[in-house]
Amino acid sequence: MAATSNSLLSLTPSQSLNRPTTLFHSPTSVSLSPRSRLLLSKSNLVASSSSPNGADNPSAQDIPIEKRFPAFPTVMDINVIREILPHRFPFLLVDRVIEYNPGVSAVAIKNVTINDNFFPGHFPERPIMPGVLMVEAMAQVGGLVMLQPEVGGSRENFFFAGIDKVRFRKPVIAGDTLVMRMTLVKLQKRFGIAKMEGKAYVGGEVVCEGEFLMATGSD
Repeated sequence: MAATSNSLLSLTPSQSLNRPTTLFHSPTSVSLSPRSRLLLSKSNLVASSSSPNGADNPSAQDIPIEKRFPAFPTVMDINVIREILPHRFPFLLVDRVIEYNPGVSAVAIKNVTINDNFFPGHFPERPIMPGVLMVEAMAQVGGLVMLQPEVGGSRENFFFAGIDKVRFRKPVIAGDTLVMRMTLVKLQKRFGIAKMEGKAYVGGEVVCEGEFLMATGSD
């Protein structure tokens, strides 16, 4: 093992990234999936850029990684969300509102964790958030816009009236933070119907998008 470790340390970063990625070069080594190799490669690049040899940015070296990324702001916490939306466990899929423009749009997050109740069945060997639940989460963010006084809402129930042009771009897995933006495009107050556009992101990349037709009502 000592000889193996020394040979690995002697590789340049580019050579080490081009090698097949395994955990411990031994008879019991575990091969990583392509996604895991990509994530590990990125983490290696970050580590090498902040190493003592790369002293181009000394200020970044002094900041621990857990302090480099600010938290999402809180415009509405879960208690306020629960006062507006009628949903409850296990179907309340919005954790925090991070931006709200009255009568126009809302941006909210859903922290996707392995403890979410849908993962044991979707799928046991590869936990992926169901696409229909991403759409449901986005619709709930739309409800936070619709059920506000600025658009004539009065804490009534709201329903899907239609959904169109939905596309799923990338899988969402446990550990991701789903960031959802819902924008009001057209509102017919007389009939309580609104057309909204929605996009959901993970790490700044679109994972889901579509057009939503929603209606308010007490029945």
